[in-house]
Amino acid sequence: MPLVGILDNVRSRYNVGAIFRTADGLGVNKLYLCGITPKPDRDDDRLGIAKTALGAEVTVPWEGVGETAELVTRLKRDGYTIVALETDVRGMPLPIAIQSITSEQKIALVVGHEIYGIHHDVLALADVVAEIPMHGTKESLNVEVSFALGAYALTHTK
Repeated sequence: MPLVGILDNVRSRYNVGAIFRTADGLGVNKLYLCGITPKPDRDDDRLGIAKTALGAEVTVPWEGVGETAELVTRLKRDGYTIVALETDVRGMPLPIAIQSITSEQKIALVVGHEIYGIHHDVLALADVVAEIPMHGTKESLNVEVSFALGAYALTHTK
């Protein structure tokens, strides 16, 4: 399944590095680093990303993008199904949300800012909103852990 990841204003370089490592391990085709998301080619971000990516920032193709909504619109035109991983009124539990996705579809998995989540303009463009059911007192998982669960579910359930 062709899978790309979209990081919508993820703020932590350590989370970005960990997502690179997960993307490498799961065969994600490309990462789009949008808005304020740290980028491996910036001096201020390079070491923090490298610390958790362990070289994956070199092996996984990536592109820096200014506006996430413009990217999502472009990917939709290119035939991608946009899967937003977010706690939202439209959200379905991840295992249910991915049942309608086939292995032939091109998928873009979107994760968002660690505190504010995916921007509402981007969320409105999503074809599928999936959420990870939580059973404890916290409402969400770390963004990298969420990305890992979502990417794994999308690449290993079909």
